[in-house]
Amino acid sequence: MFSDGQIMLRLVLSAFLGGLIGLERQLHRRAAGLRTHILVGLGSCLMMLTSLYLFDIYIRMVPLDPVRLAAGVITGIGFLGAGAIIRDRGGVKGLTTAASLWVVAGIGLAIGCGFYLGGIFTTLLALVALFLLRYFEDMLFSEEKGGGK
Repeated sequence: MFSDGQIMLRLVLSAFLGGLIGLERQLHRRAAGLRTHILVGLGSCLMMLTSLYLFDIYIRMVPLDPVRLAAGVITGIGFLGAGAIIRDRGGVKGLTTAASLWVVAGIGLAIGCGFYLGGIFTTLLALVALFLLRYFEDMLFSEEKGGGK
């Protein structure tokens, strides 16, 4: 199976990558910020490691599907994300935070199963979407909000 070092590396890496995305949310003063994103990434990584661990232990005893636990994580994160979405008179708030939690769960699952390239590259793309695209949105749509230059 995995060495203790591999397990710890995966857990630390998933917490770090989730934390990078959570930091952006924290900088923009969102309810689900740094700590929440770290915990989602860390928890989903642990669930994937647990799933792989159980699969390895019981592979010859009972039929197991290692992705079933991952599917449960994604469903559970959907409920957590739904709690981050708030509708008020000004529109809907929290959709980006909910989406970022969902992405961080996927990153944690990817890192948990050893898919480092996918997890790291997804983190980079998510950060581009959160930081860089926010700048372009503000620039392009500021006139529509009545705040043009």
